[in-house]
Amino acid sequence: MTSNRIVYRRGDAQWVNKKTDADRAGSLHKTQGAAEKAAKQMLKHNGGGELITKGLDGKIRSKDTIPPAPDRCPPKDKEH
Repeated sequence: MTSNRIVYRRGDAQWVNKKTDADRAGSLHKTQGAAEKAAKQMLKHNGGGELITKGLDGKIRSKDTIPPAPDRCPPKDKEH
């Protein structure tokens, strides 16, 4: 079973790690890096999924597939 998690900064300067369909945060952190690390560990433990990270401006900064979930947008093979 795969799930998705999102990391973003809330108004009190805490970084939130939560499932995208959850009402409450899975964990709160002082830094974005700590929140991303926690989200990756949770995704790995629960069968993988997508990790969405938002920057300070609230815009999506990155999207990563955490294994063992299948990558929905794998890199294209380059022919030489």
